Amino acid sequence: MEKKLFDITGMTCSACSTRVERGISRLEGIKEVSVNLLTNSMSVTFDESVLDAGKIIGKVEDIGYGAAIHIQAAKKEETKPADTSTPEMRKMKKRLLVSLIFTVPLFYIAMGEMAGWPLPGFLTGMENAMIYAFTQFLLVIPVLIAGSHYFRAGFKNLYKLSPNMDSLIAIGSGAAFVYGIYAIYKIAWGFGHGDMDMIHSFSMDLYFESSAMILTLITLGKYFEAKAKNRTSEAITRLMSLAPKTAIALRNGAEVEISLDDVVNGDVLIVKAGDAIPVDGMITEGYSSVDESAITGESLPVEKQVGDKVTGGTINKTGYFKMQATAVGENTTLAKIIQLVDEATSSKAPIAKLADKISGIFVPVVILIALIATVSWMLLGHGFEFALAIGISVLVISCPCALGLATPTAIMVGTGRGAANGILIKSAESLEVAHSIDIVVLDKTGTVTEGQPSVTDIIPIHVDEKALLRVAASLEKMSGHPLAEPIVAQAEAVGVSAKEVQDYELIPGQGIVGTLDGLLCYAGNRKLMEAAGVDIEEVLPHEDTFAESGKTPLFFACNSQLLGVIAVADQVKATSKRAVDELTRMGIDVIMLTGDNRKTAEAIRRQVGLKRVIAEVLPEDKEREVRNLQESGKRVAMVGDGINDAPALARADVGIAIGAGTDIAIESADIVLMKSDLMDVPTTISLSRAVMRNIKQNLFWAFIYNTIGIPVAAGVLYGTFGILLNPMIAAAAMSFSSVSVVLNALRLRFFIPKWKRETKTV
Repeated sequence: MEKKLFDITGMTCSACSTRVERGISRLEGIKEVSVNLLTNSMSVTFDESVLDAGKIIGKVEDIGYGAAIHIQAAKKEETKPADTSTPEMRKMKKRLLVSLIFTVPLFYIAMGEMAGWPLPGFLTGMENAMIYAFTQFLLVIPVLIAGSHYFRAGFKNLYKLSPNMDSLIAIGSGAAFVYGIYAIYKIAWGFGHGDMDMIHSFSMDLYFESSAMILTLITLGKYFEAKAKNRTSEAITRLMSLAPKTAIALRNGAEVEISLDDVVNGDVLIVKAGDAIPVDGMITEGYSSVDESAITGESLPVEKQVGDKVTGGTINKTGYFKMQATAVGENTTLAKIIQLVDEATSSKAPIAKLADKISGIFVPVVILIALIATVSWMLLGHGFEFALAIGISVLVISCPCALGLATPTAIMVGTGRGAANGILIKSAESLEVAHSIDIVVLDKTGTVTEGQPSVTDIIPIHVDEKALLRVAASLEKMSGHPLAEPIVAQAEAVGVSAKEVQDYELIPGQGIVGTLDGLLCYAGNRKLMEAAGVDIEEVLPHEDTFAESGKTPLFFACNSQLLGVIAVADQVKATSKRAVDELTRMGIDVIMLTGDNRKTAEAIRRQVGLKRVIAEVLPEDKEREVRNLQESGKRVAMVGDGINDAPALARADVGIAIGAGTDIAIESADIVLMKSDLMDVPTTISLSRAVMRNIKQNLFWAFIYNTIGIPVAAGVLYGTFGILLNPMIAAAAMSFSSVSVVLNALRLRFFIPKWKRETKTV
């Protein structure tokens, strides 16, 4: 199966996106298709042995829209989506200006006499009725030309029996224009036959201004909507702008400025203070303080030295260093982040399908309602022009733009806000599901704890601390055991050097034996000491204390004499307890799942305030434990970082990978936490809840708007209250509804989780 992203042109409402989605889904070989109205994109998963991109593009064109394979944002020329100089925005702005230039005087002339505004003499009086009418006709023509795309697309889709928003606008504006021409003929007839009542009646009801105002107000709304929508993609724009255009490379011993596209793996690059790091790599010389906030959301600069990894797009705040490129082009962390955000904003949340289904039948129903309303008012004895105004108002006010924009705008802003905080949400579906999580399952090592053991206690017996560390480091340096490294590191940190060990022997499950300065020395657990006849009675109380605290004690002895005990533990992360407390406060159960022994697991459980821990779980059984929780009717989020977590991450309703984890865990997850901070888990769920709340608000107002607007436009309040919607007011209301939905979604740009507001750590 292959997955491709396509750019779609010509879509104007959710009825369009539904039609494209339905048409493509019928092709043989299609597994999954999702069309996003906001981004004008389509994600398609298909069998490449049956189908290819060309056939998919051809099908889209047959349906009546344009299509092209999407170019990943990381490869595009630098653009500014909010910049109105883009071709599409330039055309829209030009259409809007033309419409305004001719609509304003047209509106003034049409409403002047009624409003008491001064008009030129040649436009006033019954004798000038024909000039008055024909002047309005001439003014409306440029507006119709500027809005001709509504008529082309609208009538084309109507002809294909799949009317969309453009169809409603085209019918409404077109009907008003045709009626205006009809009125000119009636005025001319009146002059020819001396019927002054007919002249007066039809010169007051030309509807040219309604035809122009509908198009102008819709275009104005579309322009503001487009400008607002552009702001929703600023997260991707900001990420794209991080990577510099050039890099300074060492070529034949000389510093050469080259294009970023020319950098290859293995190149030695120079980064000076204040420069953006061009690609991912490793420092080979020098040191620095790097601002990684744009990638991880971490505000404090990170110290870097030789051997440390650096990420393209981050900023070298201080220092000068050389680095070797290890990932370039689309393989850099920055490019992958851009791709993830891009894909997430192009995907569709399950809740969006509700709006799509409604929109698919909405437009034909509206046209039917408009026809029924028009005919009904005519049958009730009202004039044709009155009935026509009713029909036009119904058509114009019910354009389903707000309905189609309700979900994708909130999803795009939400994923962008997440990316700005170092939370990468890989799909709209995972963002939606996260709001309803009941249980969060945490892996222990590397998730709740640091994942790197360190020395916590040193208890020397009969020798001083440095002597104990010298023996310990000398023996452990020969071992590849995970607990050996922190002991060697501790010795080096206090300036103790290891000695040469002879007759080295590793005893599985017990420890190490070796000769040091002619003495037979031991390093290991209690079993090894007992086997060697070493008396450890005086330190046994410490062993119990260490075990209760989740620490692993290692005993050291020489010539059967105990030298001391060193305790090693994987320390709990600073924010783990706070994250557990916050998740609990949010009404979510938190469980720790670990392969570690029960005593250690219980110690960690107590430290972070967990109510439940499942210990001694084999890697292959983690997925089964998550499945068991799901089968009990709960929605489960799994947070992990290791290869052994990948099946559980994939099984969970939402898999959350710690960013510092392995690639396979990140690939298996739905959400990636770049900062490796557990506090980002409650932040993610809070963000999901905020996005879903925003979507429901948008859908509610879109539904309410149409539920109230259509009956009022149809004239149900006219008989009782005398309330009637003018087509111009209907057009303004429709435009306002679409813009308001987008503006409401933009409020998510200022999202701050509750815990940050309470602790003022914004």
